[in-house]
Amino acid sequence: MGALAVEAGQGWDDVVRLWHEMEWPEGCKVEIIEGIITVAPSPANQHNSIAERIQRRLYTVVPEDWGIYQTQAVAVPARAGMFIPDLLVAPEAALREPGHYIPATTAELVVEITSQSSANHDRIAKAAGYAMAGVPLCLLVDRWAPGGPTVTLYGQPKGGVHRVLGAVPFGEEIRLPAPFDLTLDTPDFPVS
Repeated sequence: MGALAVEAGQGWDDVVRLWHEMEWPEGCKVEIIEGIITVAPSPANQHNSIAERIQRRLYTVVPEDWGIYQTQAVAVPARAGMFIPDLLVAPEAALREPGHYIPATTAELVVEITSQSSANHDRIAKAAGYAMAGVPLCLLVDRWAPGGPTVTLYGQPKGGVHRVLGAVPFGEEIRLPAPFDLTLDTPDFPVS
């Protein structure tokens, strides 16, 4: 993963303009994490397989006027972040405004699936950003967790911090509460 440090004194609007206007390698994931533009290669096949399995299950429970998005950027200006979660569930109305990102405050659920090169960003900086933005639910699928692959559900944001609502190793079920009321099976999540 590469990073582009932004000059001191550049404000949020300048960093977002640079993020939007630069020519980035096709297929890469370009985010702003703690004010630094990061560039990561496209995800591995196993990563995409997990995303597809979760997305397929989510489609069975989301309301008709909500969407599930894979490449939608969400802005968290208070954390100098422009994140692209692996999956984002948000009302379709949030995407009606022109532009290339939506406020993270409009998200109902974000799903982050760690890649080996960016796992710490997903676990720390992005998780803190989602909590600060008040995203109701954040699902972290951590293939590279130190204790073995785990799935952790965060929710009930308060004071910029999420509570852990559940954590299971790959192979067990995890329950997403209302408005999803969905149990995700993880036995088929590929590890490597």
